[in-house]
Amino acid sequence: MLAATYTQGGGFAIHEVPRPELADDELLLRITATSICGTDVKIVHHGHRKLRDGQQIVLGHEFVGVIERVGARVTGFGAGQRIGIAPNAGCGRCQACIRGKANYCPDYTAFGIDRDGGHAAWVAVPGCFITQGNIVELPDEVSDTEAALLEPFSCVVNGVRSSRIELGDVVVIYGAGPIGLMHVMLCRAAGAGRLIVVDVRADRLEQARELGCDVTLNPHEDDVVARVKRATAGAGADVVITACPAAEVQAEGVRLLAPFGRLCLFGGLPKSAPHVPLDTNAIHYGSLMVTGTTGGAVDDYRIALRLVAGKRVALSRVISNVFPLADLRAAYDTALAGAEGKVVLVAGS
Repeated sequence: MLAATYTQGGGFAIHEVPRPELADDELLLRITATSICGTDVKIVHHGHRKLRDGQQIVLGHEFVGVIERVGARVTGFGAGQRIGIAPNAGCGRCQACIRGKANYCPDYTAFGIDRDGGHAAWVAVPGCFITQGNIVELPDEVSDTEAALLEPFSCVVNGVRSSRIELGDVVVIYGAGPIGLMHVMLCRAAGAGRLIVVDVRADRLEQARELGCDVTLNPHEDDVVARVKRATAGAGADVVITACPAAEVQAEGVRLLAPFGRLCLFGGLPKSAPHVPLDTNAIHYGSLMVTGTTGGAVDDYRIALRLVAGKRVALSRVISNVFPLADLRAAYDTALAGAEGKVVLVAGS
């Protein structure tokens, strides 16, 4: 089968690989839709710390499909079921796993990270993903292309839940890429009273407005702190979410907050990023909460599915390119060149 692979120390390739064998405790999934993540792009460029030198994996952790076969010891699932998978499984024993947060497990395993993922026609689903509840059956109300984005949306669910958004809150979101736009949709659904989005690109700000944003700011043209204060009668924002990997916005985010405000450092920084000087006096005297989130847990994934099935968000709005699964080369060329939105591959197109 044709697959997009990465070999630690050897680089990225699109080539034929063997169809996966099926163990007794596994499912064989036929991929119907999969998307390319920023993490896939990072792995192509820089590899991943969980990979051994010379280890080759099939990329892709955002995917859905139809069960082709079930192993002899698998119960509760059968051929023909259409399923989505939360892609991180934990050790099952550490404090993170006990709390249901396998995405924070120090010994987690994940599709497309340290085991073969979904950028191919088939993927084998190990038993740990079955027993830890990572597999969910997809309702008819959710299309394959939307379902392929449940994983990144589950990360957004994690961020918004951690930000403790309350009814009527003023929320500032830095970044209007696909993840930032998912934040816009979810914050609106969560009851935010006013949404302010900051980005350097006019086209992305326009899309944010189309999705329900109230105020858009370009830091190249606007004094963001002054404009947020003006838009809130001097009070400041209740929540700031940094959905972009920029050190300067993390520092600036503290300055935007009203007393008792919450700052969610959603976008991680590259190792080469400068030290972030946080105003700890502002945090202290304003009783501010600063938190960060990474990934999404099984619970976040299931919440994401319910929100999409209930039409509370429209994930199709952040898709910019759809390719046949057989055209992995063109899809990756588009993603690596910096696609405007999410790049999705669909089987049979």
